[in-house]
Amino acid sequence: MKQVRRIAIAIVLFIAVTSFVNAQSKIAHIDVTQLLSSMPEMKAAEAELKKLQQTYTADIESSMTELKNKSTQYENEAPSKTREENEKRAIELQGFQKSIVDAEQAARQELGKKQAELFQPISEKAKAAIEKVAAAQGFDYVMDATAGGGLIVAQGQDLLPAVKAELGI
Repeated sequence: MKQVRRIAIAIVLFIAVTSFVNAQSKIAHIDVTQLLSSMPEMKAAEAELKKLQQTYTADIESSMTELKNKSTQYENEAPSKTREENEKRAIELQGFQKSIVDAEQAARQELGKKQAELFQPISEKAKAAIEKVAAAQGFDYVMDATAGGGLIVAQGQDLLPAVKAELGI
């Protein structure tokens, strides 16, 4: 009787351990930032953003130079002008300075919109490739191994090489 009981307990434990092992999910990791930075589309998008930023910067710098020149001119002419003219010029300079600040803010907003517009399809393409590779290799979960991404342990399989191959990189 004791022997049968031991065998029954052993069988129950074996079944429990086997079902626990089978119930565990397969997990992999990938450094999404590294993947995105290696995609040719991302490099092209970054170059386009840099060009746009340089255009905005050049426009703002030329406005700043113009403001500086006007300010210097008005300072030099101030002694020969009336108080009312000097006050009008000061208000004009303040308005010009405000327009430069507004242009800087508008440029930042436009750059942000353009970045979102350019990066969204690239991110979607990378996500689709990750999902395809993960499904093909039987992974249930893929964690982002980007620094600061909240990954504690990265001892699982790294999908970066397979996803790059899927994308033809």
